[in-house]
Amino acid sequence: MDGTGQHRPAHETKSEKILKYSGYSLRQSDDGTTNGTTLWLGGQILSAYLPTLKTRPGKAIELGAGIGLSALTLASLGWDVVATDLQNVIDLVLSQNASANAHLVAGNISVRELDWTVQPEHWSWTDTKSVSARSPAKDPPAAHPLGPPFDLIVTSDTLYTPQLAQPLLRTIYTLASLSHAGGKSPLILLCFERRDPLLIDHTLNDAYQVWGLKPERIPNKKLVQAMEKAGLRWNKEDWDGVELWKLKLEKPSKGASETAASSTEHVAVR
Repeated sequence: MDGTGQHRPAHETKSEKILKYSGYSLRQSDDGTTNGTTLWLGGQILSAYLPTLKTRPGKAIELGAGIGLSALTLASLGWDVVATDLQNVIDLVLSQNASANAHLVAGNISVRELDWTVQPEHWSWTDTKSVSARSPAKDPPAAHPLGPPFDLIVTSDTLYTPQLAQPLLRTIYTLASLSHAGGKSPLILLCFERRDPLLIDHTLNDAYQVWGLKPERIPNKKLVQAMEKAGLRWNKEDWDGVELWKLKLEKPSKGASETAASSTEHVAVR
């Protein structure tokens, strides 16, 4: 049954090809080829929390944007958003959802591929399809309106496999470094389900010890308040294990450059 998933937990709506959610019509594809083409709990919690931000709308980038709910939420709040994912996710759902709902939001959404396993020196912000086109970047980031600096960096449901943990941290670190103005870090939000506690704890430790990204967990009390305002009146077990963290770029540790150089080049499907 399509179009009946308004505000239900994501695990109940995986089979719905067209998901009606917060006024948006969102295409999903649950064909088993990738995890990024359906809604997940982290994206729901993050999207509920975003309207509570006291940060003035500016320019944001989302990593692993999936079906586009968080990007659309930000754009509805007046943010200009660069929504990024792998090309297959973009082709299957993200690009269509951004276009189909563009008339409902105040800000702009630009969709681009960004493969975290591609080294940042190969990024280009002038490419009309891909930031990570694997060609030497000739344009300085600030030379293009889609590029840094960003005021906000968000990602959800992207911390689930060891192969992508360091590439994700490297990508966040690079974007934050390029957006670091006057000693002030952009706001960075990371939302995930704690399915693998060892992976989560190790990644959060590396975020600070290796990449200089200091983590701070947002209390569940604040999440519950945000969820209630967004109409997510769920039982505790419906979203048990979902956590939202803020990362703040401090002075990067000495190991950051070495880790960036040695991060895996394995391309995994999200």
